[in-house]
Amino acid sequence: MIVWLNGAFGAGKTAAARELVELLADSNLFDAGLIGVGLRALLPRKRLDEVPDHQDLPAWRRLVVDTAAAVHGEVGGTLVVPMTLLRQEYRDEVFGGLAARRIPVRHVLLDVEETILRERAARRWDAGEAPGDAVPGLFGAAAGDRCPDPVRRPAAHHRVPDWLRADAHTVDATFLTPRQTAEKVAEAVRAGEGACDIVQTPEPTAETVAAGVLLFDETDRVLLVDPTYKPGWEFPGGVVEPGEPPARAGLREVAEELGLRLDTALRLLVVDWEPPRPPGYGGLRLLFDGGRLTTEAARGLLLPGSELRGWRFATEREAAGMLPPVRMERLRWALRARERGVTLNLEAGTPVGA
Repeated sequence: MIVWLNGAFGAGKTAAARELVELLADSNLFDAGLIGVGLRALLPRKRLDEVPDHQDLPAWRRLVVDTAAAVHGEVGGTLVVPMTLLRQEYRDEVFGGLAARRIPVRHVLLDVEETILRERAARRWDAGEAPGDAVPGLFGAAAGDRCPDPVRRPAAHHRVPDWLRADAHTVDATFLTPRQTAEKVAEAVRAGEGACDIVQTPEPTAETVAAGVLLFDETDRVLLVDPTYKPGWEFPGGVVEPGEPPARAGLREVAEELGLRLDTALRLLVVDWEPPRPPGYGGLRLLFDGGRLTTEAARGLLLPGSELRGWRFATEREAAGMLPPVRMERLRWALRARERGVTLNLEAGTPVGA
């Protein structure tokens, strides 16, 4: 198990984590900030200057998952991770990667009043300390004004996003010592609080075939879903199981993900070969036309909380701001194929043989 202590710079995550490992049997401290330190020593300055924080590096997020899984495999038990995760898509990527490795996560937010955070941050900057997990948006202006490195300078406000309060178990640590905070966290963990019920989708070990289904409302907006286990929005669908016809896989996934049983035959819109991009293996990606949903049918959609947190209909322009570029390119060609009544063969998102 991993206990992830989230919160602002100055909330006392690391101090509480050190106390927590003494309270939870068979537990060890895992400092994910060291991975950022290592990348700053390994990557060229040009690349570092391109990102405001080391968490924006895909390598950091991948290494946190891989390293935590490797350390967990070595020592077992519980890893206590004091690290701010402000962006929901990064939470999805990291926690989803851990879930894929069958490592459950308990997510705890240490909440501290803004005035206290400002005072603590100012003292630490004056003492020459730099945060190991600085993330814009969770820090006081006093800390930001004193930050010597503009790349690491936090935004001049303190805000805990709504998704984080909803996702994590909150412990008010404003007037608690690190030991008292750790005792509150240990009590919550033993009671099962903060459990992140994320679908444990095994990571592929070879190329896969995946079937997605495009569903439309009465104005031809496309239905997109928001997975809990990976960043970005997605189409309803999933991996085709061995021996399963792709169209039947699409119908099965729609039933499992949305509680919707389609009684019409699916029409294939695009076949897209996705090249391997480490750590992914690529494979064939098929998109089918599932037809239009009535308003009544849309109201009856049911989401599995461990897999999807939401759904919405989106125009093509809106989808461009929600889908990762690879999926958006696939959607664009699927919509063109639907308009023309044809099936398109794509390789890496580009039509071939047409």
